[in-house]
Amino acid sequence: MVNLRDYGLIPETLPKDINGIPARITAVHRERYEIVCEYSETFASLKAGVYYNDGLESFPTTGDFVLIQYNPSGVSLIIKTLERKSKFSRNDFSGHAVGYVKTVLEQVVAANFDYVFIMASLNKDFNISRIERYLTLAWQSGAFPVVVLTKADLVDDFTAQVGMVEKIALGVEVFAVSAKTGFGIDKLSSYLKPGKTIVFLGSSGVGKSSLVNTLAEEEIMKVNVIREDDSKGRHTTTHRQLIKLNNGVMIIDTPGMRELGLWDVTEGLGETFSDVEVFFGKCKFSNCSHQSEPGCAIKVAIENGALPLERWNSYLKLKKEARFCDDKAEYLRKKTEWGKSIAKYSKEIKKRGKV
Repeated sequence: MVNLRDYGLIPETLPKDINGIPARITAVHRERYEIVCEYSETFASLKAGVYYNDGLESFPTTGDFVLIQYNPSGVSLIIKTLERKSKFSRNDFSGHAVGYVKTVLEQVVAANFDYVFIMASLNKDFNISRIERYLTLAWQSGAFPVVVLTKADLVDDFTAQVGMVEKIALGVEVFAVSAKTGFGIDKLSSYLKPGKTIVFLGSSGVGKSSLVNTLAEEEIMKVNVIREDDSKGRHTTTHRQLIKLNNGVMIIDTPGMRELGLWDVTEGLGETFSDVEVFFGKCKFSNCSHQSEPGCAIKVAIENGALPLERWNSYLKLKKEARFCDDKAEYLRKKTEWGKSIAKYSKEIKKRGKV
């Protein structure tokens, strides 16, 4: 028997009068899902009547807790996606059928994680703007971010890079590590607790697979060699998967994390750029656009060095992208709600016709 508490399930959070057995998604392969439930690790597929015909359930992803109809001799059926405590999303332009409507949806690519390890390499690929973006995504996900600067063995002194990240990662711990030599790995121990789930967020070639192998103390993921000319590499992971280490820690890695867009990140921006937003509301005019108005607190802060210009520019750039995604998200939400109402209405009409 498998204890799902070891996989992060808190039984007290399960809905009352559940119809099905709880399970957790450990990998996604197109229409096939790897799951773990109290009986075993097995495979499952979606119950078409729930996920496709009705279109009322969120499609499950790696890390999701679901309810299943268990089949001891074959493929089980997933009948419900349980509420998520955290998630990463991106735009899904493939669309899913909702009744008679084809919609563009938010696609969740990882769910129910406790920490986000924002990984950036200390080699030539070090990019502070990218880390700012990942911090915004991490805060918005509902989990707690941790910045892990990898490949510390490739630089003589990483003090400057760590200092740069600490200035923008307010309230977030920053660690420099080397999976090759083991340097700094012990400092991550406070996050590596049994039953906790960590999602890795970072570009290809930053050493995610190497870190997984180091934490697991065995080679469970293939490691690709990066290109020497630009310090970049390809994603080793070929499908979304949740890996449970021998120490009880779970890690989610997915090949699609680099494609994440700023889907509804208002809260994430506020957390990441709290040093910027602290000046809001202090301008002479309440409707200040922070451009050329007299008495602008942002302008004064930049002039006296209290707010670095590049930090303000980063905020504006991400804010612009977030506004675009917010508008699109609102449109898609309304469109999806309309599609669901049509599907529900059609279902009621069919039932009436059978009476």
